[in-house]
Amino acid sequence: MRVIVTGGAGFIGSAVSRHFISELGYEVIVLDKMTYAGNLASLAPVASDPRFFFEKHDICDGDAVNAIFAKYQPDAIVHLAAESHVDRSISGSDVFVQTNVIGTFTLLEAARRYLAGPGKAKASDFRFVHVSTDEVYGSLGADGLFTETTPYDPSSPYSATKAASDHLAKSWQRTYGLPTIVSNCSNNYGPYHFPEKLIPLIILNALDRKPLPVYGDGSNIRDWLYVEDHARALGVILAKGVPGETYNIGGRNERQNIDIVRQICGWMDQLRPANHSYHDLIKFVADRPGHDQRYAIDATKLETELGWRARETVETGLEKTVRWYLDRADWWMPLRQRVYGGERLGLVEK
Repeated sequence: MRVIVTGGAGFIGSAVSRHFISELGYEVIVLDKMTYAGNLASLAPVASDPRFFFEKHDICDGDAVNAIFAKYQPDAIVHLAAESHVDRSISGSDVFVQTNVIGTFTLLEAARRYLAGPGKAKASDFRFVHVSTDEVYGSLGADGLFTETTPYDPSSPYSATKAASDHLAKSWQRTYGLPTIVSNCSNNYGPYHFPEKLIPLIILNALDRKPLPVYGDGSNIRDWLYVEDHARALGVILAKGVPGETYNIGGRNERQNIDIVRQICGWMDQLRPANHSYHDLIKFVADRPGHDQRYAIDATKLETELGWRARETVETGLEKTVRWYLDRADWWMPLRQRVYGGERLGLVEK
């Protein structure tokens, strides 16, 4: 299978690209604009593989996207390219609208034209997998889980743009017959995660003996999904998923943010002991605007209909993640020094 992976140099996209090439034997064309979050070092394990191809373009560039479809004649596209950090969307929403909404529209139209022309012979088996987030559903109370039929109720500019792109993907299937599939995942973590997100930020701040910032009182709950489990899920959805359907991907690993931070501190105390406990560095800070209280995914449909299940628990996945960051300063140090040093993001300008 020959697959275009948009955003393939990002955190999840690089995991998907590595999995598709190394484990599934697919040819992968990574299409990535290479923003601050794109990193070719995350693709180093497969960069020399003859099944790997790279195209540096903006998904909003219709001419470039059409040319890539014509050049590679793909069997599928897995669309992960997105501006994804909620904090950045609060202080700069315009790029989120452009990439997440206009970019998705551009890709959908390119795929539609391709299947009406040169790719017509592949139309019956072609798949457009649109990868989204559980944040489109809004915030849960103390009980209940997000299902594929939960009404959308986005709270941030990020989740609103992802909700819009989900609706575009579904409408292109209903209106034009484009074989789209939508997936909505819970919070990812693991190796190669850009340092602005909670788990890598806490690990790296701990290494630097800096404060470990926790929003509000730390009681916000997320359902944590190890990134390699997510990559496997997308491989299963691509191979077995039904066009027009939505599949929720979750690890069944609900934890409060403060508990995640404490677990990381525990691993740091064990693996990189200092003259103090890393727990002493925890600092509660002002909450971010519109911070949803709880997310939790019901992955029953994916588990029962397609046979996928998460392999990692929070405990096993966090240990692997902490060990990876301790071993891979060669990957994160350049980012920490030149791209993002751990400063607070998402503050609303007065």
